[in-house]
Amino acid sequence: MIRISQIRLPVRYTQEQLEQKIKRALKLRDGVVFSSRIVRKSIDARRKPEIFYSLTVDVSIAGEEKILKKISDRNIMAVKERVYEIPERASAKSGGGVCGDAGTNYRHPRPVIAGAGPAGLFCAYALVQRGLAPVIVERGKRVEERMRDVEAFWEKGIFDPSSNVQFGEGGAGTFSDGKLNTLVKDPDGRNRYVLETFVRFGAPEEILCESRPHIGTDVLSDIIRNMRLYMEEEGAEFCFGTCLTGYKARDGALVEIELDHKVRMPAAELILATGHSARDTFEMLAEKGQLSMEAKAFAVGLRVEHKQEEINLGQYGSLYAGELPAASYKLTAKAGGGRGVYSFCMCPGGYVVNASSEAGRLAVNGMSYSGQDGENGNSAVIVSVTPEDFRAYGGAGTADALSGVRFQQVLEERAYALAGGKIPQQLFGDYCENRPSTGYGAFASSTKGARQLCSLRGLLPEPLEAAFIEGMHTFARQFRGFDREDAILSGVETRTSSPVRILRNRDFMADIRGIYPCGEGAGYAGGIMSAAMDGLKVAEAVLKNT
Repeated sequence: MIRISQIRLPVRYTQEQLEQKIKRALKLRDGVVFSSRIVRKSIDARRKPEIFYSLTVDVSIAGEEKILKKISDRNIMAVKERVYEIPERASAKSGGGVCGDAGTNYRHPRPVIAGAGPAGLFCAYALVQRGLAPVIVERGKRVEERMRDVEAFWEKGIFDPSSNVQFGEGGAGTFSDGKLNTLVKDPDGRNRYVLETFVRFGAPEEILCESRPHIGTDVLSDIIRNMRLYMEEEGAEFCFGTCLTGYKARDGALVEIELDHKVRMPAAELILATGHSARDTFEMLAEKGQLSMEAKAFAVGLRVEHKQEEINLGQYGSLYAGELPAASYKLTAKAGGGRGVYSFCMCPGGYVVNASSEAGRLAVNGMSYSGQDGENGNSAVIVSVTPEDFRAYGGAGTADALSGVRFQQVLEERAYALAGGKIPQQLFGDYCENRPSTGYGAFASSTKGARQLCSLRGLLPEPLEAAFIEGMHTFARQFRGFDREDAILSGVETRTSSPVRILRNRDFMADIRGIYPCGEGAGYAGGIMSAAMDGLKVAEAVLKNT
């Protein structure tokens, strides 16, 4: 296989133009037969008004070595694609029984996965591929029912603490932009495997080559359902409305789990894929005191909305702004004192959503549908925080494992109080001048859930407010107009990543043998793709150790 990188083509390129580029790059004569596959496709808008697609293409052709000897271009090289394969099981142990069937005689209890987000689902999927039949316990509901509950919350204010933007089949990523990019190094091909699995269950094939693939909430929910139906046919069991509430160990090894404070079930493997918002689970683990846990750095901030049309103009220029996909951005800055400020989870053509999961507390997130055709684009502009920032929320003034959780909760309580549970908003110019907003500027907000203009000052600690304002002005030097006075702020964004890490060893186990911390909630991922990939890694460890 020959890989050609940085093939530049016009926005309106044809297949014939691509083939001509390949022929010239490889110095092929007319009539030479080859096949090609785009492995990466991105938009290069650095030299507006000229905009190009930049492609990486794999070419299959006879006599590859002979062709490469004639070429010295460093963008052309031989590659051998590494195809990820789930390892075989170390033994043939098996078990039976259903969720909560503690009376069954097990040769070996079935693996239990707590959480049906990306980490839990892909861990389950890998185990199923190797003949195991895991039990997946999920406090929330099936994605179909969950979608209805979330819509009822946004439209009518009917709140369900177990079925919302954070909890339920698919995890928190279900109500996001459905972003499928990651910065995780991936020499083993897990990233590609996850994308191919999404395609297998209903995602468009384009995600296999796009530099910033996304599928949107509407498509992602169908994929999640299709994955579950397949796994159920293969013997996996999903227990919805079921929460992990405890476990029992003997001689340093897991022997039993507790569900809903009443059902006990034999278990030798428990995968903790609970997501970043399972605060009661973190509390249970901390109270038992048997697993090493620590507070970790994360980031908090506010959602910022701009007109998507203006984002497109800023990124593409006027010539192509109307025909290219909704534009995104990624901005970073360092504020005084060394705090990092950066855009996070940018949602082109999306909505700011009420992402609350606890009564009396409010958190926001961003979401896009597959078409990314909403009026506004939004992202979180967040400021890094470390255990030193939330030391006061720990026991005896120290940053214990749950101090970051308590810090999040305090911010969410303030946000809830500002607008009585509605999404509190303020224009950026008013935020800088510390005056309440009473009306929108040139554009209105796009939200899912009720909203109310007010003042957001005092919501974040003062050093974070100062860093946020400085970051917004710095971003405007990278993206003209980013700090416009009528940019709409919404608070508060706290669920950027887990505030807790559950330590694990080289075998991916915690201090109790058989317990596997996994995914974003355990502190080892930061998005759909990285969580799914960590789910695969943990499944590999389970297969090796069982």
